[in-house]
Amino acid sequence: MEKIVRQTLLFDFYGELLTEHQQKIYEAVVLNDTGFSEVAAEEGISRQGVHDLVRRCDHQLDEYEEKLHLVERFLAIRENVDKIRSLASGIHGDASDEIVRLTGKILEEL
Repeated sequence: MEKIVRQTLLFDFYGELLTEHQQKIYEAVVLNDTGFSEVAAEEGISRQGVHDLVRRCDHQLDEYEEKLHLVERFLAIRENVDKIRSLASGIHGDASDEIVRLTGKILEEL
């Protein structure tokens, strides 16, 4: 999985477990693609401080995933629902239409 996609998913699932300060800086750098220097100037800290904080947050988020596996489970569920939807689209009839509708609803809720 591409690094930025992984970081985004980890932040979506576990970002609330970071401090507000960590969330703000991580979101600026990783999600909004703001440069370390720009974030450092806005926050009144060093560029190295921003870099270290982002690296520590990456490590923390990875540790949460290693223990809880929420992202892994989410991706597996999404993949299985996609498979069900694909299989149902090859069948004709009302049941197939209902399966496609329900799997679409599940994917939206994920």
